[in-house]
Amino acid sequence: MMAKRFKAGSSRFYYGGQAVMEGVMMRGRTSVAMAVRRPDGSIYLYEEPLQPRLYRNPLFRLPFLRGLLLLWEMLVLGTRLMALSANVALGIEEPSTAQTPAGEQAPARPAGLALAGPLVVSLAFAIALFFLLPVFLAGLLPHPPGAGWLNLLLEGLIRLALLIGYLLLIGRLAEIQRVFGYHGAEHKAINAMERGEPLDVSHVRAASRVHTRCGTGFLLLVVVISIFVFALLGFPSLWLRLLSRVLLVPVIAALAYEVLRLGAAWYHLPPVRFLLAPSLALQGLTTREPDDSMIECAIVALERVMQRDAAEEQGRATDLPPLVVSR
Repeated sequence: MMAKRFKAGSSRFYYGGQAVMEGVMMRGRTSVAMAVRRPDGSIYLYEEPLQPRLYRNPLFRLPFLRGLLLLWEMLVLGTRLMALSANVALGIEEPSTAQTPAGEQAPARPAGLALAGPLVVSLAFAIALFFLLPVFLAGLLPHPPGAGWLNLLLEGLIRLALLIGYLLLIGRLAEIQRVFGYHGAEHKAINAMERGEPLDVSHVRAASRVHTRCGTGFLLLVVVISIFVFALLGFPSLWLRLLSRVLLVPVIAALAYEVLRLGAAWYHLPPVRFLLAPSLALQGLTTREPDDSMIECAIVALERVMQRDAAEEQGRATDLPPLVVSR
């Protein structure tokens, strides 16, 4: 899920998170926390500080550049914590030298090199499936004079169909259905927090499981915006088209993030609500109604980063190593 709005003092911050294996990750202003359900039913809470040079850099608060930071976060931080959550969910908790106040040992963070291979493969697969394959499929049709614009539109429609088909396909897997349940819990917790509701199971359950800044809506915007961006390039040769689809992915992602922010900020206007309706509808494919245990994980993770941010504002925060707390 994408960032959510939060006002601390005179500044504005957007809390965000994502579902992981048997848990929820939440990102605050200074740290990220992940609550994962252990096989024995207890909650495994992991927290680590965010890199100040990156997340507090004024350069990455500028429009478009902040979208690139978000893309990095979704790919690198999200992938690493997903791998960690999978180990915890399976009962595999490798010890490290970091000790927690409760006397437990924090898990070893997955090494960068160990994640680099799978991350590169996953990214390459996504680009090939959603950006390159539509070019080939659209190119199978005959191209009469003046049909270039029609071909670009067809390429975009194929890309959209692949996205929806992919979400429908993976949504049939039992493991992914549980991830989608935690995704719904993450949305509900953020929505309850933004409305000022108490962060308990009953209030969070009553909140909506869709949100205007959901990452699913971000993907839909990427598909739509790609049609207009690629249209600016005209209809060059096949190899130039393929190259442009790869090189312009970060540009399209940055544009999509800014449009998502604007749409959420002006969501109270009826025309904007109408335009965002497809985005909210698409979230029906990536969220499920969570059970109470899923909601508890979302609450634990969100409360942790909010407590950390409150302590930071009051000057009570200290740089703590990654930690785990049993509940």
